[in-house]
Amino acid sequence: MSQNVLNAEKRDSRGKGPARRLREKGLIPAVVYGGGASPAHVAVDPALLLEAIDTPHKFNTILVLKLDGVDKHVLFKDYEVDPVSRRLLHADFLEVRMDKPVRVHVPVETVGRAVGQVDGGILSLATHDILVEALPDRIPVKIEVDVTEIKIGHSLHISEIKAPEGCKFRYTTDYVVVFVAVPEKEEVVAPVAAAVPGAEGVVAAPGAPGAPGAPGAPGAPGAAPGAPGAPAAPGAAAPAAGAAPAPGAPPARPAGKGKK
Repeated sequence: MSQNVLNAEKRDSRGKGPARRLREKGLIPAVVYGGGASPAHVAVDPALLLEAIDTPHKFNTILVLKLDGVDKHVLFKDYEVDPVSRRLLHADFLEVRMDKPVRVHVPVETVGRAVGQVDGGILSLATHDILVEALPDRIPVKIEVDVTEIKIGHSLHISEIKAPEGCKFRYTTDYVVVFVAVPEKEEVVAPVAAAVPGAEGVVAAPGAPGAPGAPGAPGAPGAAPGAPGAPAAPGAAAPAAGAAPAPGAPPARPAGKGKK
């Protein structure tokens, strides 16, 4: 269990004014409660406090608070920060006894690769910490959760997780800790059916093969004789092969594909 020493000094005055003057000296006001005694109002160095909890246990680091020649074992339980500078403004400590269990929140860490992940599922943590009861020197750094057997659409509840030796999980409902979600399916847009020339109810675009007025298409009903695509006038003979075009008519287009 990580332990660090933190010096504190007693403070008698309270309020915004004394707290402001205390911060100008590089200290912050703090309160130590618990232990069966009245809350003690102290002042600590915020930089040394942050340095003291810079351990694998973080907030669950047991601090030895030295106050007036007396050592108190405490946990850094709560704090207040400036909303702009993010500097510590106030701290709360909970006095603990090394022979009495305490309740703390311990972070969760998954171990292994779930079967559901291999099948394309998405592993998600429903909770990032678990309330643990243990002696101060038995508090774990983290709770490792084996997820290898979780399939797609399945989950692991708190009652299914084994607590580390010397620890107990405290909960009122059997909540989900980790689960494998079903992957979202991409929406498939059905292709638009292409128009089929000659199909009932389908009109071919002007100029398309087979459309009225297109080269080689049958003349439209009521089309004027001599118009492109119109049937030949009664009695009119088709021009002989190789005959010269009629005066003013455009030259014939060479055989082949037209412009698209």
